[in-house]
Amino acid sequence: MTEFWLISAPGEKTCQQTWEKMNLATINPNNLSTNHKFNIPDLKVGTLDILVGLSDELAKLDSFVESVVRKVAQYMADVLEDSRDKVQENLLANGVDLITYIIRFQWDMAKYPIKQSLKNISDIISKQVTQIENDLKARASAYNSLKGNLQSLERKNVGNLLNRSLADIVKKDDFVLDSEYLTTQLVVVPKSNYADWQKTYETLSEMVVPRSTKLLFEDQENGLFSVTLFWKAIDDFKHKARENKFMVRDFQYNEEEMKADKEEMTRLSTDKKKQFGPLVRWLKVNFSEAFIAWIHIKALRVFTESVLRYGLPVNFQAMLLQPNKKNAKKLRDVLQDLYKHLDSSANVIDASMDIPGLNLSQQEYYPYVYYKIDCNVLDFK
Repeated sequence: MTEFWLISAPGEKTCQQTWEKMNLATINPNNLSTNHKFNIPDLKVGTLDILVGLSDELAKLDSFVESVVRKVAQYMADVLEDSRDKVQENLLANGVDLITYIIRFQWDMAKYPIKQSLKNISDIISKQVTQIENDLKARASAYNSLKGNLQSLERKNVGNLLNRSLADIVKKDDFVLDSEYLTTQLVVVPKSNYADWQKTYETLSEMVVPRSTKLLFEDQENGLFSVTLFWKAIDDFKHKARENKFMVRDFQYNEEEMKADKEEMTRLSTDKKKQFGPLVRWLKVNFSEAFIAWIHIKALRVFTESVLRYGLPVNFQAMLLQPNKKNAKKLRDVLQDLYKHLDSSANVIDASMDIPGLNLSQQEYYPYVYYKIDCNVLDFK
C-alpha cells in the first residue's frame, strides 16, 4: 500500500514504551501494519494562542503543498508522453523513492532551522512551494505553447485528402505556373467515383483542357487528381464538381510558403527537444523539493496537534504505520481500543464541529493524533 498513517500518542513512562505498546498491539497476532518511528526534532513550542492559530494554517498549507506535489508529478507524466513507465523513476525525494523517504524521514535542519519559530518554518515552506507553483505555471505555459504549435503543424500532414496539407504530396511539375490564362486545380475524388471523374471532368464546365487530368496521390478512401482549365471558368467548375461529389481543394503552389512551413516545423521540433531535457530536470528537482516540504508540513502538524492535545512538557511519540490493505478496519479498531482512554468523546465527533485548536478538516476524529499520507501522487488517466 502507498498509504501511511502518521499518528502520535503521549509518552507513557518513556516514549519508547508508547512505541513498544503500539507495535505489539498492531503486529501481534495479525500483522495489521508495518510500523516505523517518525523522528520529529525538538521544535519551538511558542504560546498556546499561536499553536491554535497555526493548527488551522497548517491544515490549509498541507492541502496546498499536496496539490503542488500532484501538479508537478502530473505535468512530469504529461511531458514524458510516451515513456510514462519512466515517470515513477523520476519521482524521487532526496534521491530515493517516496516510501523510503517517508520511512527514513529526517528533519532537514539546513532548510528549516529548528531555532526558528513554528510560524516562521511554516512561512518558509509556504514561500518555497508558492515559488515552485508559479515557476511550474510559467514553464508549463511556454512548453505547452511550443508543443501545441508543433502538433498543429503536424496535424496538417496527417488525415485524409479532404483536409490534410498537400504541400508534401505535390511537385512543381504538377502545375501550370505563371500563366495569365491557365490554372491547375487539385480535386479530391472518392475511389468509387474514378470512372465518373474520367468521363465527366472535361465537361463539368467550359474551358477545361482535354486530357489534362492526372492522378497524383491516393489514400485509403480518395484520390487526388490535377486538372488544368482557364482562370475564368474556375467558379463554375468548382460548383459543378461539388454537385458531382468531387471536392476542389483550395491550394496555390507557393514554394516560398511551403519552405517556410517546413522550416517552422523544424525550428519548433528543435526547440521542443532543446527544452525537454532542462524541463524534465527542473520537474525532477522541484518535485523532490515539494514532496520533502509536504512531509515536513505533516511533521509540523503532528507536533502542533500533539502539544495541543497532550499538553506540556512536550512528551509524545510520533509513529508511522503502513496498514496492511486487508486489515485497515481491524487496525483502526485496535488503535481505538489502545487509545480510547485519551479522549472519552472521540468515538464519534462530527467533523463539521469547529473546536479551536483541533483541526477536523479530515472527516474523522480519533483519540490519537492522525494524518494520512498517500504516496500515490499520480493520477494516470
